[in-house]
Amino acid sequence: MTGLLDIGDLGGSGIDTVIVAGVDMYGRLFGKRMPVRSFQRIVDEGLHVCTCVYAWDVDQDMDTLKVDFAGAHTGWHDFRLVPDVATLRRAAWLEGTAICLADSVDEDSGEPLPVAPRTILRRQVQGLRDQQLTAFTATELEFHLYRGTPDELRRTGYRNLDPTTLARSDYAIGAGNAMEPFFRVVRNALEASGIPVEVAQAEYGLGQWEINLEYADAIETADRHVLFKSAVADLARAHGMTATFMPRPLSDGMGSSCHIHASVRGDDGSTPFYDTDADRTASALLRHAVAGVLDRATDLMLFYAPTVNSMRRIISNDFAGNGLTWGFDNRTTTCRLITGGPSANRLEMRLPGADVNPYLASAAVLGSMRDGMSRQIDPGPPCTGDGYAESHGELPVTLGDAADHLDQSLFAATTFDKEVTTHYAAVARHEWLQFLRAVSDWDRDRYFETI
Repeated sequence: MTGLLDIGDLGGSGIDTVIVAGVDMYGRLFGKRMPVRSFQRIVDEGLHVCTCVYAWDVDQDMDTLKVDFAGAHTGWHDFRLVPDVATLRRAAWLEGTAICLADSVDEDSGEPLPVAPRTILRRQVQGLRDQQLTAFTATELEFHLYRGTPDELRRTGYRNLDPTTLARSDYAIGAGNAMEPFFRVVRNALEASGIPVEVAQAEYGLGQWEINLEYADAIETADRHVLFKSAVADLARAHGMTATFMPRPLSDGMGSSCHIHASVRGDDGSTPFYDTDADRTASALLRHAVAGVLDRATDLMLFYAPTVNSMRRIISNDFAGNGLTWGFDNRTTTCRLITGGPSANRLEMRLPGADVNPYLASAAVLGSMRDGMSRQIDPGPPCTGDGYAESHGELPVTLGDAADHLDQSLFAATTFDKEVTTHYAAVARHEWLQFLRAVSDWDRDRYFETI
């Protein structure tokens, strides 16, 4: 694939800097830069990093967030990043730079860190591999793009935001043409970095855009996802703009989603989600997978909605689905089935917003699919009309509730390990308490004079 590199090619490739990066709990890249000559040693020995990256909150507060994995009680010990050389590629949006994603392993044993997102997804992928199935996924990621750099917007408290489109422009070619000088740079940089783009478009919300990447095996898709976000954010900054992946940056705006498409193929090349004799070619196995995703959605809501802001999109009518609903090509349902050909049949999980960690959300989808297929459960009749027409209250609507469901779920503890679910639930409860303690503009506008 164009953009991917062999270690031996670095010397003559115009690359002088290599970034070795892991992925934190929020789907963000962390790591270190080095000259090319140092990279081979890091490949052999690994890169030492403090465990704080898996023990602080989204704002890097490590004083009030308390988890068993790391902290003062462990001496803030190290772990190692071990480069996955198969991911080495140009970071074409940065001058003379390559990037290599890495797995997080224990400093002493060398075993994968259970709480690391790449570890969590890899175990679900392996669970399907044990059944002679390979998981393929794609993430459809939306984002808002505002004029002004992140520093400039931070100084104004993110008030009076200036969106890059001022009218609804969903699918509009004209709006896309106006921003094409920027998005052409983005697409070309992604392609040159081994992150192949399928399509791009202007979206419905003011300043909202969508770029879809080609599907791949589940880990490669998640890797591309986090690199894509980094590239878009970096290029936006370089062009005097800010990209935000908040699911709902404004109360009266459209939410940004991250729909996850998932399918499986057999080791023999078979397409077990396709059956010519079934309704709309959706095989019994595909229906079982859908049933599993819906049946476990409440337990795994935290992996689909990891922030307070996530819920603001989900409780709206922003095409995030409604409760435990599914249907054929129905965008008002939580789980949409797309059918029509052996390699095309797949499910689309519509709950996640643009803030998801793609490793965790994909692991949730795959683990639930595997559970549904194993139990051979049925999703019930499909929704054939407006999925929002009826009230469905099955899913958590607060971050605190989502944390409790994950922490109390026997299925989640068995599928992802109790250490993992306890850790992520603790992080989410901390975030929820931070929110509850904060007095906002909404509080003052609502209550200052009226109470």
